[in-house]
Formats: sequence, structure tokens, C-alpha cells
Amino acid sequence: MKKIYVIVFLVLTFALFSGCAHTRVVGASPLSTVFQRVNPAVVVILTSQRGYSREKPSETVTEGGLGSGVVISRDGLVMTAAHVVQVADTVAVQFLDGHKMDAKVVGSVTLADVALLKLDPVPDNLVVAKLGDSDKVTVGDQVFVVGAPYGIQHTLTGGYVSGRRRPKNFSDQLVPIEFLQIDAAVNQGNSGGPLFNMKGEVVGIVSYILSQSGGFEGLGFAASINIAKELLLKQKSFWTGLEFYFLTEELAKVLNVPQKAGLLIQRVAENSPGHHLGFRPGTIPVKIGNQGLLIGGDIVLEVQGIPISDDIEAMRKIREMLQERRGLTGLEFKVLRGGKIMKLLKSN
Repeated sequence: MKKIYVIVFLVLTFALFSGCAHTRVVGASPLSTVFQRVNPAVVVILTSQRGYSREKPSETVTEGGLGSGVVISRDGLVMTAAHVVQVADTVAVQFLDGHKMDAKVVGSVTLADVALLKLDPVPDNLVVAKLGDSDKVTVGDQVFVVGAPYGIQHTLTGGYVSGRRRPKNFSDQLVPIEFLQIDAAVNQGNSGGPLFNMKGEVVGIVSYILSQSGGFEGLGFAASINIAKELLLKQKSFWTGLEFYFLTEELAKVLNVPQKAGLLIQRVAENSPGHHLGFRPGTIPVKIGNQGLLIGGDIVLEVQGIPISDDIEAMRKIREMLQERRGLTGLEFKVLRGGKIMKLLKSN
């Protein structure tokens, strides 16, 4: 008889706790509901920029670019990835209803791969995403991404946070950098899109994947939103419209640079601060080892008398000058152009 009482007690206890668990699941906000709430804040980023014909490398062509972004304020600010817009000649934002409007880049930190756009004009009916606290994100947390992989707009993919990564390299010594590693599927077109927690708060901006095949293999990375907020909203953010490659001592010798390091200008966005200052982009595609480069453009040797080098303090001082002026205005640049050294300066 005691055994029967024990069995009945265990069955009732199991049923009681099972019922409680079931109640919690029903009471929670399902992913579909969260998605419907945040989806209107996600946008598609459409860009155009100058490139070079593969058949005729000397001829320039217009290339279209694709990315994703997220509206973060009612005054028209949109976050995305820096590599999506850094050297774009034009930037347009497309909303859920298909409406498109122009935007301009107002801040970009290429080292952390985050950028800030400003809509012009600002729509009256903007849906704004809430920015979360990425410091509270832990490995194992469920997350989801909304973006436009391969142009398939407003696609949701889900997964987990697989790790937190703080690269220890030269770039990390100049600006704070942190990436959230995720297994939610991301592909070309997802770059710049928001990474949401299950509350619908943005905790990251999709950056890149690691892949041997070129497609997604379970290793995606998103810049943490706290780093994005610090670099783009709290500090004096700026945009140069320049893409450059840091020349090492060996490459500097190959290109006849009269010092140990320099910045090889790759591309310059039309009507950007770098364009107005007079920087010339590379025009000749080459491959050195596994690295594809554009040569023939300017090589920056000095900024305001400070030589480009691998000295972290010197490079930090240059970044601080750019940040203080919010760009290139008022700074003198010494560049190597066509074998000759010249200076570029724009006072206003």
C-alpha cells in the first residue's frame, strides 16, 4: 500500500511541475511575436561604388552593393556595418513596405566594422529598435538575426551565442573591439543587420563569417552593440570615405615608400571628405601573395607631421586628431603620388 501512495505522489508531483512549466512557455512571448514587433525597424542598405572591370582592368565600372541595417532613433539614425558603406558613392535605405530613401554616412569605424547613417529626409512613421546591453549576453543565450541574405529581404535566422571574442592585435589597441560569435546563419547581404536577443533588443551588428566554402558554416560574428554605441554615439564619430591598406616594411620597400610604413589608398567614395581633400584611389588591380590590392593611388606618409608607423602611440595620436576634428578638415597629409611627395590640406 505504501508503494502505491509513493507512486501516486510522484505522479501528482510530476504532473504539477509539468503544468507549471507548460504555463511558463505559454505565457512567454514567442519568437514570431518578437519578430513581428522588430521587423519594421530592419532596413536593406543599397549602395553603389566605382570598381574595375575584370576584362579591362583600366576601365571603371559602377558596382552595386547590398547590406542590412537597423533604425535606432526617431531622428533618422541607422546602424550598419562599416564595410557596407565605407567607400559607397551613394547609399539608399529600403524599408519593409518597399519605400526607399537616401541616406548619408555620418560615422564609421572600420576597425570595429560599425557605421552610422542619417536618413534625409526623416520619415514621420519610423519604427525604432531598442538597443540592449551586450555586456549581459552570455554564451548559450538564444539570439536571432534579421536581414537580407543574397537580397532575400527580412529573413529571420536563429541560433545561439557561441562565444565572445576580443581580438588582441594592432587594431584593438587603437579602438575597443569585441565580437559576439554566433551560429545563426548569416550570408552575403546580412552584413550590418541587427542581432537581437529574445526580448527584441539589439545586442550586435552582423559583421562577417569564417568560411572555407564561401557560404555559412556556423561561424558568424557580430560587433557587440556596447562597442558600437561607444564608438558611434558616445564618442565624436566621423567618416572619411577612404579605404586603405596598411603597408608593412616589406611591402613598403616593394612600392618604393621612403619609410618603413604607409597607408596605401584603395578606394575613395565620391563626394566624401577624402574625395574633397584630393586623395587619389588605386587604379591597378594586383595580387601580392594571397592579398588583392589596388596600386597606383596615393600612399599616406604623414598626418600633421606624424609619420605613419607601427608605433601604437603615434597612430593613436593621429586617430585622436581625426576624432577631434570629426574628419580630415584642418589636417595636413603628406602623400607619395607617382614617385613624388606632395601635401594635401583642406582648411574648411
